[in-house]
Amino acid sequence: MAARLYLDHAATTPMLPQAVAAVMEGMARWANPSSPHGDGRAARAALEDARRRIAASYGWAHELLLTSGASESLAMAFGRSVVERRLVTAVEHDAVLRLGEGAQVLPVTAGGIVRLDALAAALEGAGRTLVCVQWANSETGVRQPIAAIAATVHGAGGLLLVDAAQMPAHADAEVLRHADLVAISAHKRGGPPGIGALLVRDLGSLMPTGGQEKGYRAGTENLPGALGYAAAVTVPEDLVEMARLRVRLEAAILEAGGAVVGAESPRSPLIGAYRMPGVSSAAQLIRFDLAGVAVSAGSACSSGSMRPSHVLTAMGWAEPALREVVRVSFGRGTTEADVDSFAELWRATFADAKARAA
Repeated sequence: MAARLYLDHAATTPMLPQAVAAVMEGMARWANPSSPHGDGRAARAALEDARRRIAASYGWAHELLLTSGASESLAMAFGRSVVERRLVTAVEHDAVLRLGEGAQVLPVTAGGIVRLDALAAALEGAGRTLVCVQWANSETGVRQPIAAIAATVHGAGGLLLVDAAQMPAHADAEVLRHADLVAISAHKRGGPPGIGALLVRDLGSLMPTGGQEKGYRAGTENLPGALGYAAAVTVPEDLVEMARLRVRLEAAILEAGGAVVGAESPRSPLIGAYRMPGVSSAAQLIRFDLAGVAVSAGSACSSGSMRPSHVLTAMGWAEPALREVVRVSFGRGTTEADVDSFAELWRATFADAKARAA
């Protein structure tokens, strides 16, 4: 049986051997890091070392609160921020839109970039406001201008929360310089599922609730997960090579008659979204899966839904085009041969569809 080709790294990426080994080490450290005895103190020392390594890998010099993942980090930021209002963009992840129910939604351009004029208008005369934006959209890869957004938010006395679940370590100095809160996740970086963090510039911007994590999160600390996360993010991701592979794939898709979503916008090198005219994303996914290729339609949390993409809708896409897009995402193990193999399958699928329609 031929090996399957995995191109859905934005949903989750395989655990690195270093992370697996670190998790196993953590499993052997059975003591509770909050226990006062010697075994507990040893576990605490290992946990704090992992915390420092994770923060250092991202280049973060402030506070880091360990959580169960980016979704919990976002919920902590939304629910505990000392603010009067909350703003989200129309292209945020479903997890953010659920958390921000009732929040004002900011429009984006056709390229998927938040409209800074609308952001400034929404902040004018408002009380202290939390503004949430993605580092890169999980469906299209479109990057937001973090520095410009931060200048507008901070100029109005607000806080900037960045959903950086898709951000590799050390990928964006603007986030480190300008964000007040940053949600990150291990399982998209080669670490284990069930562990993430909230980077916090000033703990005074959050209301504590008691318990562990300096009083900001209750529950026994996940030492094996923290060790696995720390091990994973110390392994570099070759973003230059991933960008080259994405460009190579997009050239093949464009040549074959496809379209690239957000082509004129800054994008993550790890994520691309592509339209196959006249062929539904559902039909594409079936064909690709039967051929042994894993891609997706939108984010993993919403790919099973029959609803059209809210991201593409916000960017001005209409039926039937917005139902003809699939996402391809790259990881450490992706090769040029993988990209060429998928490009050939994409061309064959499109050619077959056009032949049937003729």
